[in-house]
Amino acid sequence: MVVRRRKKSRSMRGIRTHGYGSIGQHRKSGSRGGKGAAGMHKHKWSWVVKYFPNWYGKHGFTYPIKIKEEYRTINVGELTELVKYLESRGEIQKEGEHYVLDLATLGYNKLLGRGEVDLKLKVVVYKATKEAIEKISKAGGEVTVLAKQSEQ
Repeated sequence: MVVRRRKKSRSMRGIRTHGYGSIGQHRKSGSRGGKGAAGMHKHKWSWVVKYFPNWYGKHGFTYPIKIKEEYRTINVGELTELVKYLESRGEIQKEGEHYVLDLATLGYNKLLGRGEVDLKLKVVVYKATKEAIEKISKAGGEVTVLAKQSEQ
């Protein structure tokens, strides 16, 4: 039959050694099975399985750092509106019939081809798509691309 006793710690509170003696008993790391994570693969394995099942192994992954070139884009269809806005504020230059539009100073670095344009423009931009260049040249303008075009 199992002997049922109360824990010794309930009654032995005022005594320095709590009834275990003074020479190393219940004092150092040997009584808890080692320091730190000692015994996690051995005698503390049941504790690991119960309380920290994800203690071992790698979890998830980390992407390597890549340098991405971020583009601030603008479509061809938005240029007419932009030119009218800049003209109303007096912030755009005109060379003959052409409006000179430097998109780099306005914070854009890529020109995309969505939309239509009906003004004659001289556009200076870092990158531009083929469709955007074609649409501006059809309207009687020209595009100066600062970066070399990548062939696709």
